[in-house]
Amino acid sequence: MSTTTTLTTIHHFINGVETTGEGERTQPVYNPATGQVTAELRLANEADLNTTVAAAKKAAESWGDISLAKRTAVLFKFRELVAAHVDELAELITAEHGKVLSDAKGEIGRGLEVIEFACGIPQLLKGDYSDQVSTGIDVFSFREPLGVVAGITPFNFPVMVPLWMAPMAIATGNAFILKPSERDPSAPMLLAKLWKQAGLPDGVFQVLHGGKETVDGLLTHPDVDGISFVGSTPIAQYVHETATKHGKRVQALGGAKNHAIVMPDADLDNAADHLAAAAFGSAGERCMAISVAVAVGDAAELIVKKVEERALAVKVNNGTEPDAEMGPVITPASKERIVRIVTEAETAGAAMVVDGRDLVVPGHEDGFWVGPTVIDHVNTEMTAYTEEIFGPVLVVVRVADLDEGIKLINSNPYGNGTAIFTSSGANARKFQRSVTVGMVGINVPLPVPVAYHSFGGWKNSLFGDKHIYGPEGVSFYTRGKVITSRWPEPTHASGASYNFPSN
Repeated sequence: MSTTTTLTTIHHFINGVETTGEGERTQPVYNPATGQVTAELRLANEADLNTTVAAAKKAAESWGDISLAKRTAVLFKFRELVAAHVDELAELITAEHGKVLSDAKGEIGRGLEVIEFACGIPQLLKGDYSDQVSTGIDVFSFREPLGVVAGITPFNFPVMVPLWMAPMAIATGNAFILKPSERDPSAPMLLAKLWKQAGLPDGVFQVLHGGKETVDGLLTHPDVDGISFVGSTPIAQYVHETATKHGKRVQALGGAKNHAIVMPDADLDNAADHLAAAAFGSAGERCMAISVAVAVGDAAELIVKKVEERALAVKVNNGTEPDAEMGPVITPASKERIVRIVTEAETAGAAMVVDGRDLVVPGHEDGFWVGPTVIDHVNTEMTAYTEEIFGPVLVVVRVADLDEGIKLINSNPYGNGTAIFTSSGANARKFQRSVTVGMVGINVPLPVPVAYHSFGGWKNSLFGDKHIYGPEGVSFYTRGKVITSRWPEPTHASGASYNFPSN
């Protein structure tokens, strides 16, 4: 007797309600730990896109005029609701992304920080006033929302990255359209329901699922004013070029190849602990993951041995298991690509210290597994160095001194994050001033800034001039307006001149 499993259908969230939309295409959603299809995702067509943008445009007109007190009331309530649903959000993330539950809760926590920062929007939007700049003339400035903005977000942080964008956009008075990854869409849908429950007017936050057709529609639609994107560098560059060509403000965060220099004077046990966590946490599927250990001089042999011990001890399992430290990668294609790059490094002469290519998790044989992998004696010509692997792979490049390490990092086309492990203040200061990277850690492997600073890299890791969230996020989602004002007394109302105005 055969049994039929009924799949969950994941819809869009348009103008305050869940809807199937008019698009007829669907896409399967997988559990990466089991390899099983768990849901069917509805994909938008052009009509769905136009409906969503029209609802956003209408909502933006009223939301942008609403008082800051009412906006912050919604934000405070939304913050309470997200905090109350951490467990449910984490379970959705783990079921569709594969990361362990504790890591999923960690990403939600970092998203909550941005909501909390956005709750202070009245202070952040305060303008400037200059009295009596000329006789009887005052000048003041303030910032207004762009209107309709869209966020195109990646699979690796299905809650955190949307929360890096939407609270800032909404707090500053915009309507926000989220186009999340098709691979893990359920958590973003719960966020939409929480926004509505918090009292956000319909149309101010919407979720539209789709592929390239939907992305291109957002990049070119005349009623979309701004685009925020996080993903790979080739797509970030495409998003920036296309949307900018169509007159939109764009911040497009791309890929990374993050290096961590390990000096001989570092606490090597501490460095090894953090290198392993930064390389293998979330299966290395983080744009801030440390994927290159730059071992300086005498530190090399010791640090490789210590990282080897830690890599072999990582507990890889279904993310729902209490002792799991690392889960699967997101798709079979991702696994195949990681295995290919590791194999190419081995063939080119690199030394396999820990090999995770053939990992099998008992009871989950159909999952998309790659174990922690450490490769020593990698050179800058190998694809394991030149490409963003986005998997649990740490490559080791050996250099003679700090200067060579800095030169190595500065020669890399990416500039997202970097770190140094050292006990020398002089080394740390030289490193932080010399390295051409946007986010720098001193004995901190994942230097993701707190919410009241801004997140963003340099070089091929960022396209556009504004970083995400924090003060630059406020600036990105608003535009400045300067008013020059004169209220003359009736007896002094004349005096107009054909000359350019001056003091």
